[in-house]
Amino acid sequence: MTTFDTEIDSIGVVADDAARLLAAYEAGSSFFFSAPHSVLLARGVAATVPKTHCAREELPRRVSDFLYSATEFGRRNPIVVGAVPFGGSLPAHLVMPEEVVRAAPLNVVVPQAPRSRAPDCAVRSVPTPAEYERSVSRVLRRMADGELSKVVLARSLELTAGGPVDVRGMLRNLALADPASYTFAVDLPRRGEDGTRDSFGPQPRLQRTFLGASPELLVSRRGTQVRSNPMAGSRPRSADPVEDRRLAAELSTSDKDHREHAAVVDAVVQALRPFCGNLGVPAPSVVGTGAMWHLATEITGELRDPATSSLELADALHPTPAVCGTPVQRAREVIAETEPFERGYYAGMVGWCDAAGDGEWVVAIRCADIEADSLRLFAGAGILAGSDPADELAESAAKFRTALSAMGLDQVV
Repeated sequence: MTTFDTEIDSIGVVADDAARLLAAYEAGSSFFFSAPHSVLLARGVAATVPKTHCAREELPRRVSDFLYSATEFGRRNPIVVGAVPFGGSLPAHLVMPEEVVRAAPLNVVVPQAPRSRAPDCAVRSVPTPAEYERSVSRVLRRMADGELSKVVLARSLELTAGGPVDVRGMLRNLALADPASYTFAVDLPRRGEDGTRDSFGPQPRLQRTFLGASPELLVSRRGTQVRSNPMAGSRPRSADPVEDRRLAAELSTSDKDHREHAAVVDAVVQALRPFCGNLGVPAPSVVGTGAMWHLATEITGELRDPATSSLELADALHPTPAVCGTPVQRAREVIAETEPFERGYYAGMVGWCDAAGDGEWVVAIRCADIEADSLRLFAGAGILAGSDPADELAESAAKFRTALSAMGLDQVV
């Protein structure tokens, strides 16, 4: 195992504590979570939360009971880490690690973006670009009939490399390319396995990884302080500085994008209101990632009941219209009818929750599901009245570039 005093100056970074945690990550036995304010590395698995293929509203209680049981084994403020899927076809995968190490946020100096040699990959688009545009057109007709007001339609890229994927290298590149994003890596059971164990003790090593660099905080809880940062409405970034500024300005004044964003903010506020008082909802701002400009609103509040956990808040919020649509249930149905693949953990949530209820959960976007030599990437676009199928296809292609750039495959889409 890589030790925490390993120097990684060879990739052009300052070897601070956070960078050492990044270097210490090992696929199959670690959970990594980098936020703008801190870095968390969890290693080993003491136990897996059992019976997580349950009604969604039961999950926070099951996790709370699990953490309480862990204290009976003498653990002080134990935590769970992991991922919750978009829908109900898969169980949540949440584990209590053997060891948790934290550090201040990444303090990196990257003279140029770290690059790996681009692997030879076979690429399959599901659906094809033409099929995706036709799906957008069909959804727009349903909107015209009044069925719903927004649907987030996703597409997938299936890549097969010539050998095992360099998961650690991808994670490093994602984290160093944009330390302000939420970079994550979660070990998952192999497809066809549920990965659950009902007792504490040695757990199997997992060989599947879900990783990404999400710009969107679903919710965090620190004591009684709650924060959420919904994003909706976006434009691809441009390498031309003048064009890039123009795209940001266009987004800031776009009626369509502001309507889309307002619907997401309203849904988040309504979900948080039963739990929080003193909700602060400022005007949206334009924020940038390496690939996209987004409209974002940082919502803050204070818990009415200190017993409410971060996972309970996340469960109440998930899925927001930013990854699903409005009304949510009808949008879910249209997604299931239209998308020719299972989302799995894409558009779900990734994060952690401790026995005190504190924690942080991000929306699982800009992500890849990796097993051996295969990767599945996901990207979606919000479809509203007035959407143009070609524009939505271009937006999804831009969102793929976050993960593709980490592999050196920028030109795939």
